[in-house]
Amino acid sequence: MAGGQERILRRRIKSVESTKKITRAMELIAATRVVKAQDRSAAARPYAEMITSVILDLVKVGAAKEHPLLQRHEQARSEAIVCISSDRGLCGAYNSTIIRLTEREIDARRAEGRDFTLFVVGKKAQSYFRFRGFPMDHVFLDVTDQPTYDQAKQISDALRPRYEAGEFENAQLIYWRFLSAGAQQAVVRRFLPLEVEEDDPTARELSADLEYEPSPTGILNELLPRYVEARIYSALLDASASEHAARQRAMKSATDNAEELKITLTRVMNRARQDSITTEIMEIVGGAEALAQGKGSKEDLLVDHLMPPHAFPENLDRTDHTSAHH
Repeated sequence: MAGGQERILRRRIKSVESTKKITRAMELIAATRVVKAQDRSAAARPYAEMITSVILDLVKVGAAKEHPLLQRHEQARSEAIVCISSDRGLCGAYNSTIIRLTEREIDARRAEGRDFTLFVVGKKAQSYFRFRGFPMDHVFLDVTDQPTYDQAKQISDALRPRYEAGEFENAQLIYWRFLSAGAQQAVVRRFLPLEVEEDDPTARELSADLEYEPSPTGILNELLPRYVEARIYSALLDASASEHAARQRAMKSATDNAEELKITLTRVMNRARQDSITTEIMEIVGGAEALAQGKGSKEDLLVDHLMPPHAFPENLDRTDHTSAHH
């Protein structure tokens, strides 16, 4: 039984070692990808900030403030929610946090008696909301691993015309904001109508002493669709970098746990082997003692084994007398 237990433990240790190799490889791959994704996110962020700054300049000098993308459509009873999750798992609480945050926003809209329109990015959010019976207006898959500007444009083209038509009161982005390789933040950001926060670098005193060609309104009409695309693209890049960082941490934790489990199983196996050897030794000693108590000393046992009973003189005399009598 001890030998069977040892075989089982050896198989488990081998399985843990194989799992550890896989998680270690995935950790290294994620570490490589997070660096590239971080560079892409850092490169795209100034563009989004600058285009927002230019739009604010145009609004300051009297461009068409009645543009639909700058208006909050109070008459609409629906809100557009763009949820950005991942297409793959093994990234810790990355997806569950975003899904929980999105569901919280949906519950808040329902509590206020308003409707929502859900735009889902990523297979994980799609699977969850489909299982829970949430209506999804658009689903975009295979996006977050390496987002492209064309994919951001597809999302924008699905949402922006409906917002311009007054169908949505506002539009929210729910995603992971990438701060550094060790810090990410799940955020809910309103991007329509255009909103500038107090700590946003584009929130500054602007000068109207500028000349525009062809006109501020014409430029604004061209830039606002680009603004929507740039905000979505920046969010996709942040989400991608955050996903790879989360996967790197999750795989490192899994690798460390596999190493600890291997050490624990090895100790259990060694203890089981020692118990087996001790048991066998005790069985041998116990058997020898039982034989010694039942048949005399060790010398007597040896003589009985080597010499038959008729070899002793008294047995010979008894044998001869019996023969003479007959």
